[in-house]
Amino acid sequence: MGTKEEEPMHEWESLSHVRWDCKYHVVIVPKYRKRVLYGKLKLDVGEILRDLAKQKGIELLEGHLMPDHVHMCLKIPPKYSVAFALGFMKGKSAVRVHRKAGYKKVTGMHFWSRGYCVSTVGLDEETIKKYIREQEKKEKEQLELFD
Repeated sequence: MGTKEEEPMHEWESLSHVRWDCKYHVVIVPKYRKRVLYGKLKLDVGEILRDLAKQKGIELLEGHLMPDHVHMCLKIPPKYSVAFALGFMKGKSAVRVHRKAGYKKVTGMHFWSRGYCVSTVGLDEETIKKYIREQEKKEKEQLELFD
């Protein structure tokens, strides 16, 4: 047997009783899909969303603001549901946007539409299937080291 070290299959986060990697691709849109995310507001909304994510231990891996929607790749700890995380970020960001003066195109206390689009960003399905298929083989190899 060689002494070649295998690289870990994946880097995992850790909480007290769980190892996790929960990533989501999320799209949120302003109320009525208005094209309001440009100029200074675009910069402010980006900063606000990054700050709110950090408050809850949510990692904003990637984000892009378009005039009428926002794409984000979020790493959300399993102690929070996706609905809770997005409700928090959308609700608090709407309040912060309204508190800032000078946004004439934003009316009322509603900034985001009610829903969102979400999909999981996980490990490659084939990688998982291969990992599962090869578990017995890997375990036997490890047991042979102790014989």
